[in-house]
Amino acid sequence: MNITDFNTRWLQAWTNKNVDALLAFYAADATYIDQQVPHGLTGHDQLRAYLTGLFAATPPMRYEPEEIWPIAGGFCGRWYCTIGEDPSAKPALRGFDLVLLRGETIALNEVYTHPLPSAP
Repeated sequence: MNITDFNTRWLQAWTNKNVDALLAFYAADATYIDQQVPHGLTGHDQLRAYLTGLFAATPPMRYEPEEIWPIAGGFCGRWYCTIGEDPSAKPALRGFDLVLLRGETIALNEVYTHPLPSAP
């Protein structure tokens, strides 16, 4: 599997707020962890409910991959996120995903983010 292509397509599904497309990237029993769910979610049903609520509550967000590091069993990827519809806006967040794969689906996804300073 080409992890660069996988990561690009996966982040595009996040940008598109496409819950069904995102779930196709995750194993049926995948674990997902981020700052909103620090104890994690397990499986498609919990992830679907979380993503549906998250996407309804957030403005448009554009995720752009920056760098990927292959690791045993998966990859780590850093990305930038621009919030809102202004195509000239600067990224507001930088994030990092730890992704462990089972075959060609995500078995574990831990997400870490931090805000970026506003432009002067």
